[in-house]
Amino acid sequence: MTTIPVIDVSALAGGDQAAIEKVAAEIGTACREVGFFYVVGHTVGKARMAAAFAASQSFFTQGEATKKQVLYTAAGNRGYVPMKGEALDPGKPADLKEAFNIGLDLPADDPELLAGRMFRAENLWPELSGFRETMLDYFAACHSFGLLLHRAFAIDLGLAPDFFDDKLDRPMAVLRLLHYPPAPARSEEGQLGAGEHTDYGCVTLLATDGVGGLEVRTRAGEWVKAPHVEGAFVCNIGDCLMRWTNDIYVSTPHRVVSPAGRERYSIAFFLDPNPDADIACLPGCATAERPARYAPIRGDAFLLSRLSPTYEKSGLALEKAGAA
Repeated sequence: MTTIPVIDVSALAGGDQAAIEKVAAEIGTACREVGFFYVVGHTVGKARMAAAFAASQSFFTQGEATKKQVLYTAAGNRGYVPMKGEALDPGKPADLKEAFNIGLDLPADDPELLAGRMFRAENLWPELSGFRETMLDYFAACHSFGLLLHRAFAIDLGLAPDFFDDKLDRPMAVLRLLHYPPAPARSEEGQLGAGEHTDYGCVTLLATDGVGGLEVRTRAGEWVKAPHVEGAFVCNIGDCLMRWTNDIYVSTPHRVVSPAGRERYSIAFFLDPNPDADIACLPGCATAERPARYAPIRGDAFLLSRLSPTYEKSGLALEKAGAA
């Protein structure tokens, strides 16, 4: 597969079982062959996406001092990541982008929050009218649609449709707002808007603003541009679901090459599992000829192992302590 398929997923929210299974099979083929696919007909809606982009742009146009009032906290994976604050390709110069992370919004008396669990923290909110409400609404809509996609994954993999429900009901999900400035006339060798990388979780729902830059590497090693599709999500499988499926689904490298003369905004929703989810080879994903390739691991320990190298070069580095 050398192009990214566009899949109408509207049937997933309906009651026609044959139509649901057809969509699940289309998604499964994309997950096996390229690891990327566009979805149209999703449940998030264009109006909600537009509101999230407007709020994101409002945040990134604030002054640096204002943005740094909500500076990234490593333990919770939340807050503002300044320009060049991370290197998605640890072997290359830092990325030319800034970001803002929002996680599952927990009440102050949540037991995991009070216990100081890794990846459990209060969100950091800038003082912008309506920002918190808009982002929490978008987060909830993406979480709901992500669960619907996992029902399609389960059907494709021969599992009960609700197999993933209790493993993603308190996820380490991150809603990430991204801003890429126009590509500079001069940059360090190998420096990109976002360096070559794979995503860490189960599935990513990426909304783009129409400015190009995202590129996907095919199984043959060719870089393919991912054009903007109005109202669609660009979805891709992450490392966690690839491991869970014993490499049946593929987590595909991708990058962002910032366009010259234009700034770029995107919004990514990374759906990671619950911290205590057991990431062990799924039933039916191993055979005598294809035994399980990975030892079981908790969801939080796996995420920590993938996040740490990204921040090693910066002052935002994650501590090497084991996930609780």
